[in-house]
Amino acid sequence: MNPSQYADRLIRKLETLADLSDEEKHALRGLPMTVKAFGADQDIVREGDCPMECCLVLTGMLFRYLVLDDGRRQIMGFYIPGDIPDLQSLHITIMDHSVGTLVPTTVAFIPHQSLNDVNARYPTVANALWRDTIVDAAMFRLSMVGLGRKSAHERIAHLLCELLVRFKAVGLADDERTCAFPITQGELGDALGLTTVHVNRVLRDLKRDGLVTLRGRSLHVDDWERLRELAKFDPTYLHLEGRKATE
Repeated sequence: MNPSQYADRLIRKLETLADLSDEEKHALRGLPMTVKAFGADQDIVREGDCPMECCLVLTGMLFRYLVLDDGRRQIMGFYIPGDIPDLQSLHITIMDHSVGTLVPTTVAFIPHQSLNDVNARYPTVANALWRDTIVDAAMFRLSMVGLGRKSAHERIAHLLCELLVRFKAVGLADDERTCAFPITQGELGDALGLTTVHVNRVLRDLKRDGLVTLRGRSLHVDDWERLRELAKFDPTYLHLEGRKATE
């Protein structure tokens, strides 16, 4: 990516949530950004940190997580290009969780002060960023429902549906049914409360039944309607009014 494309990642994401004027887009392109590349399995921000900047995902994928005292890890969300997974650090002093990389990932760090200045001058941008945090909370609520009430097949199917819709909304799905999927079976287990053996069994079932194909680090949905039915997936909670969700 070249520097002129950095802010476009953020603009494309915010346009899934609000209509931005040319002036507002210009203001976002004027945000100062410090770009850094990270390897896989590296922390971007740690629990207990007091960050003065937010990170915008440019390439790769991040995840939000907590580690218990005994070393067990709970992943609470996956974040794709255009996302700002630590946006709440604008309003909280101390991070109560960590954000790390799944794969080699490039992020742009944006100073809190600069984001706050843009928010003060452009209420539509502020509202879009606020809506982004609301959608993040909605994804967390659906994850809780899955952990508490859904079967392993339903949980995994729902996550696959969600990721495809999110990648498509920001123009990063290779086609109508294919997107990046660099998540390992162990990471799926940490996110969905399943053992790696159980995750492996479910993925084999989904492939056998002609619902999905996982090849390398990509996901292809072979039968969207059946996968969505299995997952009981309704994309309303993603609030993608600005972009057409997968049908």
